[in-house]
Amino acid sequence: MSQRIPSYYLSHGGGPWSFMEGDMRRRFDQLEAALLATARDWGRAVRAVLVVSGHWETAEFAVSSAAHPGMVFDYYGFPEHLYHIKYDAPGSPELAMRVRALLQAGGLACDCDPERGFDHGTFSLMKPLYPSGDMPIVQLSIKQDYDACAHLSVGRLLAPLRDEGVLIIGSGSSFHNLGLRGPSARQPSRRFDDWLQQTLLRSSAAERRERVVSWTTAPDARIAHPREDHLIPLMVALGAAEEDPAALVYHQPDFLGGWVLSSFRFGEPVRA
Repeated sequence: MSQRIPSYYLSHGGGPWSFMEGDMRRRFDQLEAALLATARDWGRAVRAVLVVSGHWETAEFAVSSAAHPGMVFDYYGFPEHLYHIKYDAPGSPELAMRVRALLQAGGLACDCDPERGFDHGTFSLMKPLYPSGDMPIVQLSIKQDYDACAHLSVGRLLAPLRDEGVLIIGSGSSFHNLGLRGPSARQPSRRFDDWLQQTLLRSSAAERRERVVSWTTAPDARIAHPREDHLIPLMVALGAAEEDPAALVYHQPDFLGGWVLSSFRFGEPVRA
């Protein structure tokens, strides 16, 4: 049966949530449960993970190539001990070279960065999925120009990895406006989420491409994403499985009291 691994656009929650305890951690129970359920989609077929993180922006595409990546604490306002956490998963210089080669073969510049560590767009998701830190993980940056078509093209170039045991995750947030929280966020986030679900779940492949490229015409688009750093990883995940059906794998209508958040799978689950 097929061993082609789906690609994903995952809302990664807030800060280092998967290292929190008590009531702070409980706020993310629904997200964590969805992640653990999603992991059943690929079982033991994954040999490495490529995370396209909305928390790493570069002028040209870059891929992390360290064998033992460090940590990047790019959040603020959390207890001091959460700036000393460690997620000891290995990197994969081999996969980094493969990613760079695929992009360069498609005419795109891509640098290797041996210094880049795991940011919370990566370790917040990987901690519950691979708590023992035994899965090799590589990060790919997004370009600072936020060009939707270019990021779709990156996904297309990376699509062969799905047949090589690599799980491709676009890590961001389907709604990301840190200045709008609580009840006032409910309606704009719902309207944007309705558009996103219509686009990804109920549109043809061709229409889906057109709609995501022109995402700024969506209802409340710039309220949902004043900066699209957390939306652009979607383009890579979608590009890697452009003709495949999508499925909703996480939906929370009241995240932190007001945000409507969703995550999506592209392609069918692996069948043993």
